[in-house]
Amino acid sequence: MEALHANWNYPTQMLVGPGRIEDLPELCFETGMRKPLLITDPGLAKLPMTQKVVAMCQSSGIGLEVFSDIKSNPNGENIEHGVAAYQEGGHDGVIALGGGSALDAAKAIALMVGQNQPLWDFEDEGDNWLRVQEDRVAHVIAIPTTAGTGSEVGRASVITHTEQQRKVIIFHPKMLPSHVILDPLLTLGLPRSLTAATGMDALSHCLEAYCAQYYHPMAEGIAIEAMRLIKQFLPIVCEDGSDINARQQMLVASSMGATAFQRGLGGMHAIAHSLGALYDAHHGMLNAILMPYVLVANQAKIEVRITRLARYLELDDCSFEGFLSWVLTLRKRLDIPHDLRSIGIDDKQSVRVGQMSQQDPSSVGNPVEWSALQYQGIFEAALAGSFEGLGSLGKLKTLDKADSKDRPDTQA
Repeated sequence: MEALHANWNYPTQMLVGPGRIEDLPELCFETGMRKPLLITDPGLAKLPMTQKVVAMCQSSGIGLEVFSDIKSNPNGENIEHGVAAYQEGGHDGVIALGGGSALDAAKAIALMVGQNQPLWDFEDEGDNWLRVQEDRVAHVIAIPTTAGTGSEVGRASVITHTEQQRKVIIFHPKMLPSHVILDPLLTLGLPRSLTAATGMDALSHCLEAYCAQYYHPMAEGIAIEAMRLIKQFLPIVCEDGSDINARQQMLVASSMGATAFQRGLGGMHAIAHSLGALYDAHHGMLNAILMPYVLVANQAKIEVRITRLARYLELDDCSFEGFLSWVLTLRKRLDIPHDLRSIGIDDKQSVRVGQMSQQDPSSVGNPVEWSALQYQGIFEAALAGSFEGLGSLGKLKTLDKADSKDRPDTQA
């Protein structure tokens, strides 16, 4: 099947298909951008693809400039520098080009260019979002070059608070980009390792959204179809990075995953956020490694749901164990390490990882309410590369039973 062109209006205006990047100048005019700031990462800024985008816009009379002072896990200082570049350059909008780091940073910069309060005042807690002067949030056109985070359809950014060594979710509905371009041609040069890690990140979004405790059937439906796309196309795109259709399907699945996790996330992301802040590790890779350990630890609460998913995915073995085996086989096929030590993470901050994970906002959506000590146990199991500390295929051992209770499950 050839990659198709389409225009969608869910959850925002999306232009989908090969070559749709050529619609960017028109979108700039449509949104009133005459001098936008293109925000990307340092590596991407040097590539011919980015230079072509800049030249295309400038030849159309758009005064585009580039800002790329962004870390792989963007921090508050990156946002401050981006806001300064936006204001000093007299810009009137933001174009976000890149993976999740660039997109998250761009959305946070677009939020902050019109605010008088510190970035951290808009952390996704309670009604903090009401503090935003929303009429001063800059428009964003988002163009992902990886298929993983789905940040292009999100209303939040994950930014590292360096002093506190934690990742903070910044949220406001106006952070949702006004337009998105999903052009698979922009992802063709992505290395196999990043294609795999970002693809597994998309799977983690879908899987945790599907297992989350909240009632949201629409998000659940989006999640399971996105997982079907990932099952079919992630191995293809990792084996043949030039397959344009597979690249497009993964971009779509990535956006679907981020749309679905309005339903909630869970333990994978709670631990991954903690490790990303402490070790500056790649978020997608962290989720990929953590995935089976969190699944096993959640088994008692999600087994019925997972067997239903396995039937939809048409696995040979539609039991929980069969689904777990599929995840492990997929990871091995994609050369994802089995344990966290393989990517340079140690146990020196094990207690802190448990505490940070338990306090992370993503933990609220997990099917089981774990204590800090239980999160520590799951982290240590993923370090060791063994399910032993989690019990026999999901019967979570009582690491701190007196401090843990299951939430009521509103879903069958």
